[in-house]
Amino acid sequence: MRVGIFADTYYPQINGLATSVLMLNHYLRARGHRVFIFTTTDPDARQDEEDIYRLPSMPFLAERRMGVFYHPRLARLVRGLELDIVHTHSEFALGVFGRYMARELNLPVVHTMHTVYEDYTHYLTKWVPMLDGFTRVVARKLTAEFCNSAGQVIVPTVKMKDMLRSYGVRGEAAVIPSGIDLERFKPGYYSPEEIRRARGELGISPEDKVLLYLGRIAEEKNIQELLYGLKDYLLARQDMKFVLVGDGKDRPRLEGLTAALGMADKTIFAGVKPWDEIGKYYQIGDVFVNSSRSEAQGLTYIEAMAAGLPVAARADRCLEGILQDGVNGYAFEDQAGLVGALDKILADDAARQDLSLGAMATAEEFSAAVYADRVAAVYERLLERGRIPRRVAS
Repeated sequence: MRVGIFADTYYPQINGLATSVLMLNHYLRARGHRVFIFTTTDPDARQDEEDIYRLPSMPFLAERRMGVFYHPRLARLVRGLELDIVHTHSEFALGVFGRYMARELNLPVVHTMHTVYEDYTHYLTKWVPMLDGFTRVVARKLTAEFCNSAGQVIVPTVKMKDMLRSYGVRGEAAVIPSGIDLERFKPGYYSPEEIRRARGELGISPEDKVLLYLGRIAEEKNIQELLYGLKDYLLARQDMKFVLVGDGKDRPRLEGLTAALGMADKTIFAGVKPWDEIGKYYQIGDVFVNSSRSEAQGLTYIEAMAAGLPVAARADRCLEGILQDGVNGYAFEDQAGLVGALDKILADDAARQDLSLGAMATAEEFSAAVYADRVAAVYERLLERGRIPRRVAS
């Protein structure tokens, strides 16, 4: 098949959506399909990218970029690609562009929902909080309209499938969890010396236990709950550090909060690390912690499990079928539950090792290869439904 993928974020940007599209691109190509990526410009992007086309863009909210909604030169290019199917991964500029081109060329559209936008309306209403309810309603309506315009919708979790139904999305959504390249995260991918060096560069001693958060430092990630919950736990343990890998607009506020709580010397804001080395930074941890309530799927949980890290995470429907108490970690409901989960995980080395093995076993169910195969099967079904002849990949 010849597939056109339209996404507002892509490598070298580091986020769950970009990683999902990157993996899909890689494994579809490995299976002989021809994939064309349409995305936003990025100052760090390589100049020699194959079949990747970037629309002019500028930095936007929450460390993302906003592209133009239409580009005449790239529209002419799309017309000449003889695409079989369009797969959109955004409801914004690139998603609109992809949908427009699909309508013009009478192509079937698959749309993957990655983000619960009503969890992000605070960025738009920060200065006028009274508008938050209104913007949430608008976000739901726009989401429903976009999904209802697609021939098939894909969602990563049952949680999001149910959410779309409540929005008024009519069609049945296919639940396909995004996949990851498991090998890059597994213990043994990096040498012990590389891991010791990474820990040393962050000021972590060989004796320290590390509670690890990896992801954007953003308000909707609810990191402040972790800081409040971990204050006494960290201060009571000499050999314990809380390390946050990532960056975002909420970092200055959270750094100030750690100082106010008297735990600045126990908390390390490590900043953004290269995407190609991100597996190494999971290996510096002993437990992965997260209290986000805004995850559509939470790829970082699966990456952490692939790295052998037990998970202590706030209970959320996106973790159904992933986080299993006593198997690969523990869910918590409040700050006391967080401390209790950590005590269970770190009670002794044997208990932690059992949870580590359980975590790696769970991660095996989320390989990028399986993800690409399931998405390709959706393409095939949609093409057959429309009786559109499938071209031979070239």
